[in-house]
Amino acid sequence: MLASLAPGSVMAREIADQPAGLTRILDEGLGPIRAAADEIRRRDPRFVLFTGRGTSDNAGLYARYLTEVLLGLPAGLTSMSTTTAYRARQRLEGCLVVTVSQSGGSPDLIASARQARADGALTLAVTNNAESVLAQESDLHLDVLAGPELALPATKTYTAELLTLFLLVDHIRGGDGAAARALPEAARSILAREAEVAALADRYRFADRLVVTGRGYGYPTAREAALKIMETSYIGAQAFSGADLMHGPLAIVDHAYPVLAVSPDGPAAEALRPVLVRLRERGADLCVFGAAEAVAAFGRGFALPAGIADEVSPILEILPLQLLAREIALARGCDPDAPRALAKVTETR
Repeated sequence: MLASLAPGSVMAREIADQPAGLTRILDEGLGPIRAAADEIRRRDPRFVLFTGRGTSDNAGLYARYLTEVLLGLPAGLTSMSTTTAYRARQRLEGCLVVTVSQSGGSPDLIASARQARADGALTLAVTNNAESVLAQESDLHLDVLAGPELALPATKTYTAELLTLFLLVDHIRGGDGAAARALPEAARSILAREAEVAALADRYRFADRLVVTGRGYGYPTAREAALKIMETSYIGAQAFSGADLMHGPLAIVDHAYPVLAVSPDGPAAEALRPVLVRLRERGADLCVFGAAEAVAAFGRGFALPAGIADEVSPILEILPLQLLAREIALARGCDPDAPRALAKVTETR
């Protein structure tokens, strides 16, 4: 089916679907989210583990920040090989294990969630498929309501996962989701500026490597942006937190090395600023996605709408980077709808 369409047209349509998808969650998804939040609050977990692969792993990393910052609960990312390869057992009584998966059909995720439940955890699946095995095998399930996603690079399911996870955490802490209400309109305003992104993309047409960096809530966005660029354009994109970038990898950066920085408003932006100054001193080809002030300070980039709460900014800041990945792929003669050697459901162990 995809082969008969213009390259990138399916990815473009699914990127454009995101404001409507965010609205759908806010209109139709709040009831199940509140119910899951109530049960989690009743069970009062002492620790939260997030499980996922690829894009869904990046969504889990975002939720880890939310859990630690907004709930004050320690959280981590599951090492699935301990279960699927080493057959290890863990003492998970009193823990919440959240498995994030677009399809809900990846065998390793199902096996990991099944074992976590057997080991005493309260298990929650966050998927785009309410009929999936993962949904059925978990104690609780949340449907991200994104609708069918046909392009191989995940776009609309990612932002749907992020919003669902934010609303879950916000309701666990007794919030009402107010910080998310402006997101659909803000997303529309960002996607209407596609021409700005296309102008930036031509700069990376002949790149063979680049770095994406961010801190705090911006770090999962950096990882997801690098993944999107790698899988659509076959550029060697690496993601580093700003702190990790300073501990060695900075040595690879020079005037010929493109760096994309995610720097929205908030405490993480202040922490990232010295890193951006160092990158500029080294002559890096720097492009900033974030607050207008940061874009202006470093000379090139894409400014996000003002007034968006720090904890939900990743739902918006990935949008121009998704557009960028698509535009770079097309400029390089690639079809971002169907990257080579990739499948929608990945089987690993």
